[in-house]
Amino acid sequence: MPAWAWLLLFFVAPVAMVVWFSFGYKPGIFGTHANDILSFDRYVEAVSPTFFATFQNTLWVGILGTVLCFLIGAPVAYWMAFKVRPDRRGILIALVLVPFWTNFLVRTIGWQVILAPEGWLSTVLQSMGVLDGPLALMYTRTAVVIGVVYNYLPLMILPLFVAFDRVGPALREASKDLGAGKWTTFFRVTLPLSQPGIIAGVLLVFIPLMGDYITATVLGGAQGNMVGQLVASQFQTAQNWALGSAMAVLLMLVIMLTIAVAGVVIWLVALPFRTRNRLVLGSAPATARVNDPAEAPAEVAT
Repeated sequence: MPAWAWLLLFFVAPVAMVVWFSFGYKPGIFGTHANDILSFDRYVEAVSPTFFATFQNTLWVGILGTVLCFLIGAPVAYWMAFKVRPDRRGILIALVLVPFWTNFLVRTIGWQVILAPEGWLSTVLQSMGVLDGPLALMYTRTAVVIGVVYNYLPLMILPLFVAFDRVGPALREASKDLGAGKWTTFFRVTLPLSQPGIIAGVLLVFIPLMGDYITATVLGGAQGNMVGQLVASQFQTAQNWALGSAMAVLLMLVIMLTIAVAGVVIWLVALPFRTRNRLVLGSAPATARVNDPAEAPAEVAT
């Protein structure tokens, strides 16, 4: 009951309210929303060339940021789970979490200081001869990608660490005893058994990243504009809650569609590897009679 109450009050009710507002309209200059006349006009208004171009940029940043978080987080989580002594893992987990507990806006502004043309990174690179002029990363999509990877990386490392840690050394040693090398053990044993943690990490990073507008506002500017900024501007600046709700609903639908398409693609790619070969162990001669079912030949899936 507590879980259902939490889900209904803090997820279902707010989402239902946003969906309800999306069918309304803005009543005058000082009004925020009205639902006495219901229509799909706000959705038609939301699907504009500006929104479509911004969503393409958001989807590109979301997918690239999630992939980079996985490529960086997987080796870190694997090293923490298998290469670090158990008595030192708590310290490393704390080092991952402490920056994450810092205010989100403060962390993002920190990257604004680092990536600024007059910042210390630009000065160091110019003094080393790497750059001929000031660093030109601020207010670009690259700066947004750097910011989201830094901000959401702990959400990828922690589920992967838990998944790798649950595999344990016994299964990996058994795989090596059966003749598998390190890479075969990783791809045939460790990675498949860690699938729940991988899925959790990808969802924890991709879903909030698609709705992030703080990183895009601080680091992206016009070139790094994301859908979250459009939604926030409709609620905060334009005071058009109906149009902002329509944009938010479209964003949620596209996120779910993207996740569904990615799941289907991954399932189709992995389908050939799910072919199961059966070996008959301890088969008796053709003339032999098996009286006890427990003595019947066993089929083992490999």
